[in-house]
Amino acid sequence: MFRPRVEGAENIPGTGPVIMAGNHLTFIDSMIMPLVCPRPVYFIGKDEYVTGKGLKGRLMAWFFTGSGMIPVDRDGGHGGVAALMTGRRILEEGKLFGIYPEGTRSPDGRLYRGRTGIARLTLMTGAPVVPFAMIGTDKLQPGGKGLPRPGRVTVRFGEPMEFSRYEGMDRDRYVLRAVTDSVMTEVMRLSGQEYVDMYATKAKAA
Repeated sequence: MFRPRVEGAENIPGTGPVIMAGNHLTFIDSMIMPLVCPRPVYFIGKDEYVTGKGLKGRLMAWFFTGSGMIPVDRDGGHGGVAALMTGRRILEEGKLFGIYPEGTRSPDGRLYRGRTGIARLTLMTGAPVVPFAMIGTDKLQPGGKGLPRPGRVTVRFGEPMEFSRYEGMDRDRYVLRAVTDSVMTEVMRLSGQEYVDMYATKAKAA
């Protein structure tokens, strides 16, 4: 349906834990990227996706769990910690963990400031970060709602980034910000998006 062009898939290590970090334009990003990745990718998703009632609820639960989504309650006071610990567990099992450092979908197609959870994960686990860019998915599903229309998209993977020089510094906020910004700079290069030094959640609330 989407006939994705795939660039740089050879940059994904064949074994061991890897953090897949990319931009987030629309809902179908989490469906298309894992389909073209040579290894299974696990994402965190809202637990409401798998707790619905009736036939629709069961079908949604089947689809999301089958596609590698790990349900987490992110609305509570400890939602961020639960998401971080889930990601750490997946990586310690030697798997690929997908994350959108912006924390939410871009409201206007631009790339927004990354949150430092990704830096904590790579420094805690030693897992390399493979940046990726989703290109064109927002044209097929504007606003992230409704059924996507057929069209061509591109998924571009960058070279692995490792931050072993910062080992043991996962509580230093300056290091966390530097690592996060390094990843976002590479995502921006891959995607060609305009960068906005503001959290996407703040832009949505404005």
